Amino acid sequence: MTSAHIPDLTPLTLGTSPLGQGTTPGSAEEAAAVETAIALLRSGHFVDTANMYADGRSEEVIGIALGELSAEEREDAAGRLITKVDRDLETGILDGDRVRRSYEESLTRLGLDRVRYLHLHDPYRTPFAEASAPGGSIEAMVALREAGATDVIGIAAGKVPVVSQYVATGAFDLLLLHNRLTLVDQSATGLMTEAKNRGMTVFNAAPFGGDLLAKGSAAGTSYAYRPVTDELRAWTARAEEVCARHGVALNAVALQFSLRSLLVDSTVVGISSPARLEEARALAAAAIPDAVWGEIEALGAAPTTVRDEWEEVL
Repeated sequence: MTSAHIPDLTPLTLGTSPLGQGTTPGSAEEAAAVETAIALLRSGHFVDTANMYADGRSEEVIGIALGELSAEEREDAAGRLITKVDRDLETGILDGDRVRRSYEESLTRLGLDRVRYLHLHDPYRTPFAEASAPGGSIEAMVALREAGATDVIGIAAGKVPVVSQYVATGAFDLLLLHNRLTLVDQSATGLMTEAKNRGMTVFNAAPFGGDLLAKGSAAGTSYAYRPVTDELRAWTARAEEVCARHGVALNAVALQFSLRSLLVDSTVVGISSPARLEEARALAAAAIPDAVWGEIEALGAAPTTVRDEWEEVL
């Protein structure tokens, strides 16, 4: 996989949002999380984290793991690490000052002087007029790149109408969207197309949409943080029937739907253990007959639960 902004980008990027959640320093649970982080960092894949993930523990655990690698491994892994600046979790503020503080917090936790790839994350609580004004988050992100504090900046969020405003500024090199380019929802297609036309590198996160496409129609309970409706469950069951006829797993088809898209440079999959990493690799490598794609398309559009257009856009 090649990208104008990330030439060595891997098709799979490993997400770490729950890494270290609820662990305390020195605990057995932290040690297990560190072992997972070491496996991710040694995997050769890009690794994605954020200031707010697991209340900062995701970055802290990754920082510990980086410290346990050899100097050569550490340099290699650090070059494939992506993090995100986040709002202040107490005040909700995400202005220029908060962007700089968030980045400093992340670097301290990670034990690094800089990261090459940095996203502005979930700017939902900040009106776009404030984000784009002097002293706002966009100006601060651009300044970090221009000062050499990071190499590449991105916008990472889910709601297409919100993210579209940031893409339209032309300030960002990367786009990360989640839950909106999957078997059951392709509402990101237009924005991803625009981003590609602008020369941006596109990450597609949450290809399983929560647990629906990972666990299937019987066990899945949510899609894009919403309960699965009866209609969506029924559509998913029909997709499972297609997969069963061809001897393939629904979750493999769901992952490869993203991997095969010409709009996607890398697909972000959450990894909670070394075993989950191996499972994701196996799903990515599974042979999917060409007929599967046509038969799933013939099912028609899925009754997605995503309703971005009904939600307030700040």
